[in-house]
Amino acid sequence: MKLNARLQTAQQLTSNSPVVLIHGLFGSLDNLGILARDLGQTHTLLQIDLRNHGQSPRSEEMTYPAMAKDVLDTLDEYGFAKAIIIGHSMGGKVAMALTALAPDRIEKLVLIDIAPVNYKVRRHDEIFAAIHAVSDAGVKTRQQAAALMREHIKEEGVIQFLLKSFAEGQWRFNVPVLWQQYEEIVGWQPVPAWEHPALFIRGGASPYVDETHKEALLTQFPQARAHVVAGAGHWVHAEKPEAVLRAIHRFIDGSSAN
Repeated sequence: MKLNARLQTAQQLTSNSPVVLIHGLFGSLDNLGILARDLGQTHTLLQIDLRNHGQSPRSEEMTYPAMAKDVLDTLDEYGFAKAIIIGHSMGGKVAMALTALAPDRIEKLVLIDIAPVNYKVRRHDEIFAAIHAVSDAGVKTRQQAAALMREHIKEEGVIQFLLKSFAEGQWRFNVPVLWQQYEEIVGWQPVPAWEHPALFIRGGASPYVDETHKEALLTQFPQARAHVVAGAGHWVHAEKPEAVLRAIHRFIDGSSAN
């Protein structure tokens, strides 16, 4: 499946390999924009909408092998033989699943606040409740939607993040499928050991990556290195963009961000 994507080519390239940015659950290709604006100055950049998100095609299937195949199909469409893949949360799991499908097509891997594990935790039930409340009420404006969502979600930043995918009374992600396939999204099937560089960036205050995940992480990604951003949560790239970009530049370019 070819995904909706946005291609950006830098005038002064520091690497021949393009950077592919993959968003998380309920997101779109715009969600890693704070990284894109920086990395796009020195790299060819491909931002994608995953299936059932943004303007990409819809499907009843939301497995990681299927989503990884979508990314591979999209790389083929643009003629990219190899790429540096950066993924946040669910997008990070898609990136990790790609190592099993096409291990030699990935030059380096950056995973933002996610581990290669089955979390077995429902962290998004309040979000789904808010989304369903908006859909059931049939409201048309973001202001009306926000008022309903505040009855279910306390974090205003989460509400504003979700509202980026609400337009003309419709969600730009496939709510029924995401709800039905949630166990697949939080789940994980281990991938064969990928013997190439991988950087795991996590928020110091986030519950998504911790010491209990270390064995599974290193079994699947033996060359993994970790970078912890103190004082940041799951949306570490939005909360501490400078720190995240410095770590990414050191890893993919061997230098600090400008």
